[in-house]
Amino acid sequence: MGSRREYLDFILEQLSELDEITYRAMMGEYLIYYRGKVAGGIYNDRFLIKPVQAAKELMPDASFELPYEGAKEMILVEDVDDKIFLKTLLEAMYEQLPETKKRKKKKPAEN
Repeated sequence: MGSRREYLDFILEQLSELDEITYRAMMGEYLIYYRGKVAGGIYNDRFLIKPVQAAKELMPDASFELPYEGAKEMILVEDVDDKIFLKTLLEAMYEQLPETKKRKKKKPAEN
């Protein structure tokens, strides 16, 4: 189905209290980066985040959902209207997020 650009724009506005929020389109969905690390994404107009310990502690009753078939479960952020909570959440998660893997450049074919 994919996510609507309007929902991405809404989430980006809600995260505007944070510096260094970026996104990347990925097959109709959007990955959300905080300070260069993948914090979560927009999947079928849902804001899902990585299930790191800090997120579990701040949202103990949150549901776990699959972003897409075959993926690992992520935490659904339901309270997307609270900018201060979202800022606190991502700041708490940052140190526990895995480093983003560098993409390998393809070597040119040898003749």
